[in-house]
Amino acid sequence: MPSLPAQAQMSPLARTVLGISLVLTAFNLRPLFSSASALLPEIRSELGLSTLATSLLTTAPVVCLGVFSPLAPRLAARIGAERALLCALLLLVVGTALRGFHSVPLLFLGTALAGACIAIGNVLLPGLVKRDFPDRAALMTGFYTMALCAGAAGAAGLTLPIEAALGGSLGGALAIWAVPAAIVGLIWLPQALGSRGKPGKASVSVTGLWRDRLAWQVTLFMGLQSALAYCVFGWLVPLLRDRGIDGVTAGAIVSLSVMMQAASCIVCPQIAVRGKDQRVINVALLVIAVGALLGILFAPVSTVWTWAILQGIGQGGLIAVAMTAIVLRSPDSHVAAHLSGMAQFVGYSLAAIGPLLVGLIRDWTGGFAATSLLFVALGLGAAVNGWGAGRAQHVGARTIRSDG
Repeated sequence: MPSLPAQAQMSPLARTVLGISLVLTAFNLRPLFSSASALLPEIRSELGLSTLATSLLTTAPVVCLGVFSPLAPRLAARIGAERALLCALLLLVVGTALRGFHSVPLLFLGTALAGACIAIGNVLLPGLVKRDFPDRAALMTGFYTMALCAGAAGAAGLTLPIEAALGGSLGGALAIWAVPAAIVGLIWLPQALGSRGKPGKASVSVTGLWRDRLAWQVTLFMGLQSALAYCVFGWLVPLLRDRGIDGVTAGAIVSLSVMMQAASCIVCPQIAVRGKDQRVINVALLVIAVGALLGILFAPVSTVWTWAILQGIGQGGLIAVAMTAIVLRSPDSHVAAHLSGMAQFVGYSLAAIGPLLVGLIRDWTGGFAATSLLFVALGLGAAVNGWGAGRAQHVGARTIRSDG
């Protein structure tokens, strides 16, 4: 990430506007997933998708998160982090809007394009927080991960009612989520075109990251907890509907769960940074998240609301502490940007397997019960790496600057 004015040189007003802009940007990085999930049965029936194609639709954007993550630090170094984020927002609008056409190719193309743009935003946000809010890293990470969850919750709960309000327009309900992204793009535009968006003359590189054990633990913790998260984003509504709950109620349950994620995103990083390290909280949140998923699968339907709340608390906390780990384990903003790229390249590539396996397991077995084995396996792997990633150390990477 290019060298830009330090946070200490920013006025309080400029710093506040920057923080709000980052949070609003984060809000738009998750509706792509939960809006499609809420309408998955309708998408499958109206467009004639096979089970495999439906699974690929939930997996494709997560694959893009992994594939395009390494491009973000390079793009930021070339044109500036703010301008890179602006480009990502504008193309996110285009990709989301393309889903509004009643066309399978455009549905997949728009989903992939939007996924690539979300990858850029995912990588740049931790680096910007590390650079401009080093004294408020946990709080800012909590705010923007809360916004991630709020965007997912809004799309999960509102997409079906929006479809009904639009006279049953599947495309309209999917494409309408381009509107908030467009609004945030306009808000971000003056900051992106200002002096802070200009890359510095110095060339910056980071070495030693991919050989560092702690960096790999952060990466695998991010990836395995993300696999759980995208299983929830992609399949929780169909899972609930499979248990006999109607679509609107299922969307409301998921929306409540994701709103609890938003609350947990604020609280958990604050708790995490108060301890000597984050090992215990990382594992505890995994126990809650996986245990609640098992409750949703097997407990009486009358208790699903309770389990959904608990799952939201666990999953939201996991997202926040995984993002916080990237910031806390990095010695500077450049390492943070590259560690974020590494964690999200490997992590999301790994995470893409989760929703794909859920769809295949459901197709093979005729139900969701066997997915419990997958959830437990992901939870165990995440717990092992979360324990390592929670150690109070910095990754063994170095930032090297040279004049351009």
